[in-house]
Amino acid sequence: MTCPSAKAVAWCYRGGSISAEPRINERIRVPEVRLVGPSGEQVGIVPLAKALELAQEYDLDLVEVAANARPPVCKLMDYGKFKYESAMKAREARKNQAHTVIKEMKLRPKIDPHDYDTKKGHVVRFLKQGDKVKITIMFRGREQSRPELGYRLLQRLAEDVQELGFIESNPKQDGRNMIMVLGPHKKKTEAMAEAREAQAARKAERQGGSSEAAPEAPAEEASADTSAENAEA
Repeated sequence: MTCPSAKAVAWCYRGGSISAEPRINERIRVPEVRLVGPSGEQVGIVPLAKALELAQEYDLDLVEVAANARPPVCKLMDYGKFKYESAMKAREARKNQAHTVIKEMKLRPKIDPHDYDTKKGHVVRFLKQGDKVKITIMFRGREQSRPELGYRLLQRLAEDVQELGFIESNPKQDGRNMIMVLGPHKKKTEAMAEAREAQAARKAERQGGSSEAAPEAPAEEASADTSAENAEA
């Protein structure tokens, strides 16, 4: 008996000989299969040769869909079309996949009212987009002895945006900073869907406005004709 080389064993352990693709047609090596028809109907347990013969009659592929079943379950289908549709569904799922992002906003304890409104506007925008917001209060010098200033500012901000978000992580001291995390009430997927709907509505409104403005030209021409007639009179 010949022993395999260490390189061949290593290659096998890396999974080089294992395929993620299901076995189809002549690659299926079992005496009989539980056959499922093209429309999902249960044909029953049939010899492999009979299943392959039916696949040729329907001009379809015999695809092993449950290899661990006894006997294995096979289905008659257009495997090329199935692979294409599966790839398109996976692509669409990746396109609609939502990743929650943590935005960061930094404030000073004695922030100017105008700057506060600007910062709050950014926080509102982030929460509407379905993102979390990490609020950091930066203390300098003597401000470090007045942590209550930062705490009150964070509480004020949380109250101002409570319709859009909630306190996910309560204010806590972190060295010279105080940190609080706000979470959005809406999920990222919901925010993305609403943004797409709003964009479509704005586009439709612009198109409607341009079509309504077009018929005004004849009225101007009629007005010009009337002016000309009055001038001749």
